[in-house]
Amino acid sequence: MTKEAAQKNYTATNINVLKGLEAVRKRPAMYIGDIGQRGLHHLVNEVVDNSIDEALGGYNDKVEITINKDGSVTVIDYGRGIPVDIHPVEKKSALEVVMTVLHAGGKFDKSSYKVSGGLHGVGVSVVNALSLWLKAEVKRGGKIYFQEYERGVPKAEVKEIGKTKKGESGTKITFMPDDTIFKSTKFKFEILSERMRELAFLNKNITINIKDEIEGDEESYHYKGGIIEFVKYLDESRTTFHKPIYIEGEKDNTPVEIAFEYSDAYSDNICTYVNNINTHEGGSHLVGFKTALTRTFNNYATKNKLIKENSKITLSGDDFREGLTAVISVKVMEPQFEGQTKTKLGNSEVKSIVESIVGEKLADFLEENPAIGRKIIDKCLRAAEAREAARKARDLVRRKSALDSMHLPGKLADCSIKDPEHCEIYIVEGDSAGGSAKQGRDRRFQAILPIKGKILNVEKAKINKVLGNDEIKTIVTAIGAGIGAEFNSEKARYGKIIIMTDADVDGSHIRTLLLTFFYRQMKELITSGHVYIAQPPLYKIKKGKEEIYAYDDEERDKILDRMRGNGNSKDSEEEDNLPKGVNISRYKGLGEMNPEQLWSTTMNPETRTILQVNLESAATADKIFETLMGDVVEPRREFIEKHAKYANLDI
Repeated sequence: MTKEAAQKNYTATNINVLKGLEAVRKRPAMYIGDIGQRGLHHLVNEVVDNSIDEALGGYNDKVEITINKDGSVTVIDYGRGIPVDIHPVEKKSALEVVMTVLHAGGKFDKSSYKVSGGLHGVGVSVVNALSLWLKAEVKRGGKIYFQEYERGVPKAEVKEIGKTKKGESGTKITFMPDDTIFKSTKFKFEILSERMRELAFLNKNITINIKDEIEGDEESYHYKGGIIEFVKYLDESRTTFHKPIYIEGEKDNTPVEIAFEYSDAYSDNICTYVNNINTHEGGSHLVGFKTALTRTFNNYATKNKLIKENSKITLSGDDFREGLTAVISVKVMEPQFEGQTKTKLGNSEVKSIVESIVGEKLADFLEENPAIGRKIIDKCLRAAEAREAARKARDLVRRKSALDSMHLPGKLADCSIKDPEHCEIYIVEGDSAGGSAKQGRDRRFQAILPIKGKILNVEKAKINKVLGNDEIKTIVTAIGAGIGAEFNSEKARYGKIIIMTDADVDGSHIRTLLLTFFYRQMKELITSGHVYIAQPPLYKIKKGKEEIYAYDDEERDKILDRMRGNGNSKDSEEEDNLPKGVNISRYKGLGEMNPEQLWSTTMNPETRTILQVNLESAATADKIFETLMGDVVEPRREFIEKHAKYANLDI
């Protein structure tokens, strides 16, 4: 077709205008991140955020979340209730406007909300758009109002359905996610519960109740101590040196709240929040805190002569952060977010505000509590000595060329393409699976690195010991971006780091050890979304020449039901339950698959399933790694008992 002919065919009729919430349904990932588990649970968070905003304004002290028996979710708060009077511009009820128009809501009016947790003000209308149905009930002015929606469209106008008791007000939202949009519409109590606990820590005046009517789980969160209790919770499995230090202040209409303490850990765990939003990538508030912490402690050590005059040790920021657990919470009227995942605070003025408040209040605390000050400085001096030992270890390793990217490890089967954006490396458990992976891979963009056995548990080791572990040195060398404080993700040789282990207890342990290593020593790889977990199939189902792979028991049963030609599920793979002519093989390890099978099921980008390791909550991640890999046995036993039902392991 000529250009002129194409122009004639390209007219105004080809321009699609998506009205109302159609744009959200067309491109849901633009609004909630993805249509998997993360995006599904984000729907609840968006509704709860509105209730928390009411609490921030002082209008609400309780939120109730229920996973209903039909799979829908109900969120109830006791705030002011969404306005229902007629909007002066839209000429319809404000409730309907909030529920059906993007960028509509009280968050854009600073007289209604001084600060708010919603990033873009699209929250509840997006939830409405992505739901099969949604019911909104508002108690306000002595009356109860109701409106119902179907895929974001009102079924009728807002109507009055009853009277309230004296003084009653609030909002109740019940919604059913649309199964034609989401991969799964099954909410997990554990995922929602973690976020609700976090919100209760950050808002000490609120009580959050969450209930799962399907599984029978129930929790109630209320923390009078707020983030002080948050820090204690995070350090539950560690030995701490003092009670949490609490700093609170406000400057230029920006409230700042910080709690921190030191433990026997070798890494730091600093969790930062802006208006209850978890800022995974940090930002100006984190920079201000670090600057003030280093300067204030250094000044205190010098003033009180806690560093020997002839000592060659100089305390650095890294030394003051070893073993530090901190929660930083700031409230900003007009937050500006940047970074890869839009979770990095960009407001430059917040740095000086946090720096000023921390510097002043921490100096006062140290003067009033000299014993704690000396304990902290003593710990930091030991950290400095370890850092110097680690530097010497790194230098020694470099001289041996173990970390020199010009000398890649011999067992690495590298790819031919050199652009990291198009390259991926599989870290594979065992030489047998590594051999199959090397034969089955696409050599252009897939590199294979087999590792032997279990790597060092970095949760219990100082950096100089970490650098002495052969398997870790091999991984560090292959990735080529350094380690620890010297890690630079821009130097990484691969855009995807994929962990591929067996689906058994040992495989799970190796995977956890690797994730712990990446989280503690190459955290930026996780926060920027470069770490993945391969999903090899558990079963091969064969009927005649047809071979189908199942990745879990549920998928296996669905395939067998299909082969039976009925909907009656058989929760067993016993021979007498199998359809005629069907055989099932269960893979115990990756080494049981030949190269072609490994490629088609686990490595082919067009057919494989890989899970991206996300950092929804740095606090939760830190807590889990410390619980699973730390020294204290009891919390680990409790965690395993509680989560055993979610594990897919051969025990």
